[in-house]
Amino acid sequence: MRIDAHQHFWVVERGDYGWLTPDLTALYRDFAPSDLMPLLVDQGIDGTVLVQAAPTVAETHYMLQLADAHDEIKGVVGWVDFEAADGPDVIAELAQHPKLVGLRPMIQDIADDDWMLGAALTPAFQAMVQADLVFDALTLPRHLANLETLLVRHPDLSVVIDHGSKPEIAQNGFDRWAPAMARLAANTSAKVKLSGLVTEAGAEWTTEDLRPYVDHLLGTFGPARMIWGSDWPVCTQASSYARWCDTTELLLNSLTSDDTAAFMGRNAIDTYKLDISA
Repeated sequence: MRIDAHQHFWVVERGDYGWLTPDLTALYRDFAPSDLMPLLVDQGIDGTVLVQAAPTVAETHYMLQLADAHDEIKGVVGWVDFEAADGPDVIAELAQHPKLVGLRPMIQDIADDDWMLGAALTPAFQAMVQADLVFDALTLPRHLANLETLLVRHPDLSVVIDHGSKPEIAQNGFDRWAPAMARLAANTSAKVKLSGLVTEAGAEWTTEDLRPYVDHLLGTFGPARMIWGSDWPVCTQASSYARWCDTTELLLNSLTSDDTAAFMGRNAIDTYKLDISA
């Protein structure tokens, strides 16, 4: 099966997407399953992981309702207030839903770069391990040293780094990003999503702009620890869904068919423990 392990839906009038403002003209509208499903069919994608876009439990419930209504949504990565006293209880409650597969605090938007290392978060991370949920790490390159510390501290926590930790491709940020990603690959069991890179590369990107970053991830994490995703509809700021799929094929053309199959689906199914029977 082919799985898009990173996509979003939102309804603007919900009002809990603080980052979604009218100046983001192409994104400032509702995006629903009816918008994405034809693209999945066209590209032969069998299912998705729906990822949070708002820092509210209410949005997590909204996504789980969508997952209940659409078999194509195989899993949901939601949000919980990790600092709240009842955070572990909320995690345990949400984890009762069979399609809740992970959680994602919006680290990139938190002013304190050391936030993830706060002692107050430890019960939430322990609750995630207990519930067998994946921690989606929405980090920027400046967070990577702290992320490594966190993962060494919690070796039983299943972790996927979103968007390759958003390397600053348009600013030639390879040297500021690559060594830290190599250390994470060597010193932790984290996996990484190949998603969101086109947005970091800017509107005029080419496949060759992305290749050094993808090759570095392949050389450090390896195809067994990489997961494919689109970051749709955010990716539409820089690429159509079809172009990103075609570009992925070009970037992976050195892999064996088995490694490609793992990269494009099996790794997501295994990591998020997706029920693909439907």
